[in-house]
Amino acid sequence: MKLHVIPAGMIQTNAYLLTDSARKEAVLIDAPGTIWSKIESRLTDDGVELTQLWITHGHWDHTQGAAEVLRQTRAEAIAHQADQVLIETPEVMEGLMGERLGLEGISVNRWVKAGDTLQALGHTFEVRHVPGHCPGNVLFWCPELQAAFVGDAIFQSSIGRTDLPGGSFEELERSIREQIYTLPDDTLLYPGHGASTTVAAEKKGNPHVRP
Repeated sequence: MKLHVIPAGMIQTNAYLLTDSARKEAVLIDAPGTIWSKIESRLTDDGVELTQLWITHGHWDHTQGAAEVLRQTRAEAIAHQADQVLIETPEVMEGLMGERLGLEGISVNRWVKAGDTLQALGHTFEVRHVPGHCPGNVLFWCPELQAAFVGDAIFQSSIGRTDLPGGSFEELERSIREQIYTLPDDTLLYPGHGASTTVAAEKKGNPHVRP
């Protein structure tokens, strides 16, 4: 399996493309603007078809390219229902931000909740609900790969904003302690922005949330 880390869109949001040439399938985690132009050739080069699009949360910078991705593929869209309004009717988000971003809503095929599992690329991924930055923020954790894709819940030595509508520092702090810091210490954390980190590193040095 290959992992492609692809920053894209207006504020360089990380998208993660997981491909398995033997199985001829791929999963995309988050879809910032212009992402299709960046992954189309990778899908061809790896000889795979995009089968699933997993959305960590409904903020515009993680969903701006989703409609184009779904038009170009037969991928199933997966997200948490707490962000349904943001994902399906993005004009609500534009109204909150006070600017037009050219967002296009999508239809989600499957709403997931805490404790659900996803089967992809020969592996099992557990869904953990990590609200606080956004009501529907989830992470996708694969024990076999020792990796978790965490959206904007936590970053290297930082955490997601909590001053946006639906945000709460207390809720995010609880999410990080109960859902992220309880993962194995050697788990790689792949955030929505910036470099990857580990559970151990954040438990030791994150200045915003202590274990």
